[in-house]
This record gives sequence, structure tokens and C-alpha cells, in this order.
Amino acid sequence: DFIEEEERIRLSGPGKPQVYRFEGLEFEEVYYSKDTEWMEKVVLLAKNTFVWLSQLSKKYKRKITRLDQIPIEELELLRKWGITGLWLIGIWERSPASKRIKQLMGNLDAEGSAYSLYDYTIAQALGGYQAYEWLREEAWKRGIRLASDMVPNHTGIDSVWVHEHPEWFISVPNPPFPSYSFTGENLSSHPEIGIYLEDHYFDKTDAAVVFKRIDFRTGQEHYIYHGNDGTSMPWNDTAQLNYLDPTVREAVIQKILGVAKMFPIIRFDAAMTLTKLHFQRLWYPEPGTGGAIPSRSRFSMTKEEFDKHMPKEFWREVVDRIEQEAPDTLLLAEAFWLLEGYFVRTLGMHRVYNSAFMNMLKEELNEKYREIIKNTLAFDPQILKRFVNFMSNPDEEPAITQFGDGDKFFGVFVMLVTMPGLPMIAHGQIEGYREKYGMEYKQAYWNEEPNHQLIQRYEREILPLLWRRELFSGVNNFAFFDFIDETTNQVNNDVFAYCNGNKQTMILIAYHNKYATTSGRIKRSIPFKTEITDNGVAKTTTITLLQALHVPTPSDKRNAFITFKEYKTNLEYIRSYQELEEKGFFLELKAYEYQIFYNFKLVQDTNQQSYRRLHSLLQGKGVSNLQKAIKRVDLQSLLQSFNTLYNKEIINLFSMWALNKEEKQQKKGEQQVLNRIKNYYENFLTQFLREKPELKEIIEKEAIQVDELLM
Repeated sequence: DFIEEEERIRLSGPGKPQVYRFEGLEFEEVYYSKDTEWMEKVVLLAKNTFVWLSQLSKKYKRKITRLDQIPIEELELLRKWGITGLWLIGIWERSPASKRIKQLMGNLDAEGSAYSLYDYTIAQALGGYQAYEWLREEAWKRGIRLASDMVPNHTGIDSVWVHEHPEWFISVPNPPFPSYSFTGENLSSHPEIGIYLEDHYFDKTDAAVVFKRIDFRTGQEHYIYHGNDGTSMPWNDTAQLNYLDPTVREAVIQKILGVAKMFPIIRFDAAMTLTKLHFQRLWYPEPGTGGAIPSRSRFSMTKEEFDKHMPKEFWREVVDRIEQEAPDTLLLAEAFWLLEGYFVRTLGMHRVYNSAFMNMLKEELNEKYREIIKNTLAFDPQILKRFVNFMSNPDEEPAITQFGDGDKFFGVFVMLVTMPGLPMIAHGQIEGYREKYGMEYKQAYWNEEPNHQLIQRYEREILPLLWRRELFSGVNNFAFFDFIDETTNQVNNDVFAYCNGNKQTMILIAYHNKYATTSGRIKRSIPFKTEITDNGVAKTTTITLLQALHVPTPSDKRNAFITFKEYKTNLEYIRSYQELEEKGFFLELKAYEYQIFYNFKLVQDTNQQSYRRLHSLLQGKGVSNLQKAIKRVDLQSLLQSFNTLYNKEIINLFSMWALNKEEKQQKKGEQQVLNRIKNYYENFLTQFLREKPELKEIIEKEAIQVDELLM
């Protein structure tokens, strides 16, 4: 175990995105937390609080440092942009030691990390509780709920709990490695306690797994482990809580309940580290498995022994208590390591991070992401509803850096706001900012201006979809389709085609996530689970596109047509019911193009065959107004009869005849004759339109004027 622990390769972050397969989850308890009505409409915007306030200071040309100094106009703008949840990153009082560590490492302008907390009180630098209360009320007046982090895995290195309850943390009485030394600056803000980082951290030759805490009153030393997820270096400004201690679990739950009283949306940082599986793997590994964290293999436990200390999943305890003591709180888990389904289906979290959305669509691993959707629908569609989809988050590069600022950015953005789940928009994503803000940033370092063209396109294309968010968030009417390429007759995995909505309003979305052009058809959905049989096997089914769109079956299919509208162009279309039923819905998509269709209606042709003639005339093309086009088709024969009489050739012949006749009888001039002819036709036109008023608009727009005919 020790050798494996030493030789283990440790990667950075959550690792490469993997396809969710849900193996073993079918044997777990199903426990979905119920959503209240507002939860399905949440559009969450992340804001690094200190950076945001500094940007507002620049924008409004005055010093803005407190939450209650945020201009009302800015809250109005967020509401205008469709935001209903505001995640304030770094709102809690941060660790002074974390700030000092960053200063010692050269960043003199740094704050403490937003995830190294001193205590769960609103930071005094942001105005404290009073300023928070003002912001909460003003935001809520505009339909915006506040969201906050809760960091359950660890505290700051010099937190209140490190001072008062060192026994709550994973620690050892002696340094775990003989090379460790702790002779640097005392980082404690408490006069009776000393806090020391391991010396090699400062010369970057080692990243120790523990720090030294000494009680000056008793001389007692604790070597407390830093927070650590086993993937990279320890988080050196944090202290790892020991969840085998029931006192610790209850103390953390009390903190969570306190946060819930202030914030209706809570994001749990690094939530996956506190599942039983991974907490044991990281801190009390089973014998023979080696340690994910250096030195922890010597504290191995059998699973039976571990279960005695931690008999129940901590997160189920949290969910149950929130349900009883703070209902109407949306719980959102940051979780990776293929635990996404487990967190929402078994542990009862309302929402869970879906990092594959960002990673796979960015890298155009389209087949893999389509596989995730297909696997989720086949196993349990309700999981899809509980994903948090995002194009960037505080740990990642900005969305515009990852997706550009063109059609791909907006195509993926459309998927973000029209796929089931909760859409999360990153700080600066709408404005097109390119700087990545560290969790210790007090201000933005790049002098960036908002990209107004990007904002205008957001308001034109994305915002109207956000205002109808309730149509997209659920899965009861969601259907996902294979796009069959018309050239190869094979599935084109670069196209994401799906529909969602309710029985009154269904929306069909198609997006091509590739630098190429394609054309093809969608006809039948991929399988999705409908029920569980008596032997525990999931029963799946598929439906046609027409069924998915809730189009009723007509009595006469041959004379039935479907009319609909396209979102971006505002053009209206007509397709044959039989064609859609037998061949599917035809689409042509350019590189990174999306198309959205809505307002599907079944129409039945009459004896006039108006819809059939219009369908034949348009050949799949769109028009600005189908009703006017239908009217023109209906009146086409009458219009042709009118134009037969009312045309230049007929008038010229009549004029010549009239002139000859007048010259013989009265010898009058040519102009008099032409005036009489003009009056005759104008009288004729007036009388004709009195009897056929429906032709007025068409004739006035398209018929040649008498003056022109007589020229």
C-alpha cells in the first residue's frame, strides 16, 4: 500500500470527461427530491463578488465595495437578461491566513480564497449582514433569488473551528514524513494558537499534506491534513474535516441549515469527496488498495469498520434535514467521478453538475455527448432534468475562450438554455469577457469592455428562449432524435436534434456542432424509459416525431399538412403530413448552425386543394406569412381572370378600336379618348373590388396601374 501510494500518478482536476453509464445504480434506492414550481425556472448567473463590484465601480464611475451599493440599474439589467438566480461567489468571511499565504507567494493584491473560509458570516468587506439583507430584498423584488456556496469538505486553515475544535479535523500527532519542517511565519489570527505551513511549500519543492497547529497555552501540537481530493496537490490554505465523527457531521449540517435560512439556492463545493465511497478511498482506504493521499494508507479500514463509523451517506442526512427544517431550498452539488446520477437519484440532491456538457461540446466529442443523453434517457430521464449545464464555471477558462464568439458560441448557448436541467451562466459570459478570475481576485486585472455585438445577439437570440424556460427544463415531453444523413443514410452524430415543451406548445431544436454542412432527416426518437417491470427491468419505448410534437392523427392523411414557424428567420413553412410520417423532417444545417421550429399545426385541405397547391409551389421553402400565401393561392384563378382583362395588350387593342371609332364619328382628339378609357377601367376596378374586397391588397400591390398601361 505504501509503495502504491508513493508511485500513484495524480492528475489535475476532475479528469477527462467520461460517458455516464449508471452501472449499479439500478440497485440503489430511488429518492428524488421534489421540485417546487420556481426551481424548474431557475437561470443561474455566477458572479465572483469582489470582481463584480470592482467592475461595477468602473462602469458607474463611483466606488462600489458593498453589496448594498450595487446599483438598482444593474439588478434591472440582470432581470432583463432573464436571470432568476444570482450565485455570489466569495460572500462569506474568508481566511486571513489564506490571504497572507497568497501575499507571501507574491500576489500582494490578493484576497483569501473564496473556498478557504474563516466562518459563515457575510464578509465585513462586503458590508456584512445588513448589506446582504438589502441586496436580497432588492433582488427578490425583481424575481431574482440569491445563491451561495457551502464548503462542507474543509474549512480555512485558521478557521474558527481550527481554533476552537482541532479534534474535528483529520490529524496526526507527529509529521507524517520526516522531511517536513514548520519554521515559517505564524499564520494564525488568534494569539493563543499558532498555524504553520510546511517550509517546502514556499520554495515550491514539495506540497505537504499537513500543516502544524500548536496551542501555545498547552504546547499541544496537531498536524492537520489539508483538504484534498486526491487528484493533485493539497489545497494548502484549508483544513480537512473528519466525517467519521458524528459531532462533525451534525455541526456541518447546522451550518448548512444556517446558510439555507439566508439563501434559497445552495451550491455544495466538491460534494463528491464526502460520499462514503470516496471519503473512505481518500482518508481511510481499504487494506490492499493503496492510498490516494500520501501517508493515509497507514490508516486503512475495512469497509465493515468504516460503515460502523459512517453508517449513512452524509448527503442523505443533509437532504432529509433540509426537507424537514428548511424546505423550498434548492440543493446543487458540484460532483464528478461518474457520481452525477447517484447524487440526484439516490442522495436526493435537486441538481448536480454536468461537466460533460462543456467539455464534450467544446472538444466536439459529439458522439460521446449524444451517448450520455441516450444512456440517461434509457436508464432514467429524470436524471437529465437535474443536470446543471454550463459552458464555463469558476474553475474553467471563460466561455468565449473555449467556444469563440461566433456561431458555435451561440449554438452551444442555445443548447444550454433549451436542454432539460438548470442552465448556469458564467461571470462575464454574456459580456464576452476573456479573463479567468482566480478565487483570490479582488478585482479584474484586464481592462475589458463589454462586447456589445455579443450582448445584442444574446438579447436577440438567447433571451427570448430564457423567458420560456419552463418549456425546456423538464423531461415529460422531451424526445431526442437521430439525424439520418441523406447522403450516407447513416446517423450523423454531430447533429443534436430534440423537442420539448407541453401539449399546447412544442419546440423542435436542431444544432450542428461541426465545421461542415449537412442535410438529412429526423423521424423517430431514441429509446427512453417509460416504466420498470415487475422483475426490475426498465421498459423503454420510442415515438415518432409527429407523436413527440403532439400532432393528432388526421382522418385524411393524404390531404393533411403541418404548418410551423422558424425562430431565427421568422419564416413560416408547410410540410405534407404523409411526408413527415413516412420520410421524416428534412433539415439542412450549415457549420455550427441551429434551427428552432415551433407553432406546429395540423391543417386539413378542402376541395380547393389550397394547401396542396401551396405546398407544391413552395417546395419546402419558407414565407413570411402563410395565411397571406394561402389567400393568394385561393384567389389565384380569380386574379388570373382579372389580369386577363386588366392588362396592357387588351387595353391597347381597345384603345386603338376606340380611337378609330371616335375619329370617324366625332373627330375628337386622342387624349380625350384615353381619358375616357382610363375612367372606364377605374370604375370597373372600383366595382370589382367592392364585390371582391379580399382581392384588394393583392391587386393594389401587384396589379399594373392604368396610367402605366396607357404609357
